[in-house]
Amino acid sequence: MPILRQNFEELGLPVGPYTHAVSQGTMLFTSGFTAFGTDAQSGSAAEQTDAILKQLDFIAREHGKSLEDLVKVTVFFTDPDDIPGIREALTNGYGDAVPASSLVLVAGLFSPELRVEIEGVFAL
Repeated sequence: MPILRQNFEELGLPVGPYTHAVSQGTMLFTSGFTAFGTDAQSGSAAEQTDAILKQLDFIAREHGKSLEDLVKVTVFFTDPDDIPGIREALTNGYGDAVPASSLVLVAGLFSPELRVEIEGVFAL
């Protein structure tokens, strides 16, 4: 089966050597997304998480899917105090379709105001 690499102008074209999403067969993998370039860029971790979930949902919908088809996420965050807000935002975004998940504390992201980065894997 062919590998399809996609970028979406609506999400801002990549400024580095990566692709927004790669699909192969029945799987869709996303790069890590942040709130960079959104209204939530300088917001709380919960606001940034909401903005990121909207980006992931956009990619899913471009493939005829939704966040319900998210099977695995990796959440990178910079401050342990943000965990309750991140979890609440994720719970609200997922509804009853909770994916497998990893939560990883990192020293920082590529821009100092960013608090959260999320990458996802979808079933197609």
